[in-house]
Amino acid sequence: MLVTKSTVRLPRGLQARHTTLFVRKAISFKSEIVLAKNGQTANGKDLMEILQLGVQEGDEITLMVYGTDEQAAKETLEKFLLNVVP
Repeated sequence: MLVTKSTVRLPRGLQARHTTLFVRKAISFKSEIVLAKNGQTANGKDLMEILQLGVQEGDEITLMVYGTDEQAAKETLEKFLLNVVP
């Protein structure tokens, strides 16, 4: 299991458009993906669960990835959250 804490740099955070893009990236991996913020967790492949976290730009979140392709998933999703990849 890979765990990383990141500060979200996406403009307006994980609002609907960004969350949709995140989920599309997440479902392309076999690994289990979980996002956590302030003690609440969400399945990284579930649009509604992520939206309920209310992640805003500047929020610190924890990304947890477990599975056969966890390294690639972590790198891809972390880059997305850090706004490195549009």
